[in-house]
Amino acid sequence: MAQWEEIEKAAPEFAARVRQRFEAGTNKTIATLRRDGSPRISATEAEFKDGEVTFGSMPGAVKLRDVQRDPRIAMHCPTLEPPAENPETWAGDAKLAGLAVAIPPPADSPHQDAGFFRVDIREVVLTYVGVPADHLVIESWHEGRGYRRRTRA
Repeated sequence: MAQWEEIEKAAPEFAARVRQRFEAGTNKTIATLRRDGSPRISATEAEFKDGEVTFGSMPGAVKLRDVQRDPRIAMHCPTLEPPAENPETWAGDAKLAGLAVAIPPPADSPHQDAGFFRVDIREVVLTYVGVPADHLVIESWHEGRGYRRRTRA
């Protein structure tokens, strides 16, 4: 699995666009797995810093119990709709998936009893409307395969 800095080195323009989408707003959506294996989605905040993607969870949160039991997660950027008049100007939709790995809380955090994690990344995907606006462009990075770009009509 990779840290964010490895994706930045392998595909810097792609990584910059993905990061821009994630930083377009505070609230991201995270998918975790419940005890019975069904998915759970929750809001979270994430940070791209020092070559890593990190997030936290308040003590007692169900998503915290989920990732402590099964570290597989997926995370989606803040959702923004494509402009109706010019969909090709839309920055796109970004997501990543991997494993949540527990890390120590930041020294300055007032929530020392919360859960803090970095994401060991398996895949990153960015989807947007192509030019002309008659197709989608899917850019991705996958563990073991690297960067790839394809289109879908």
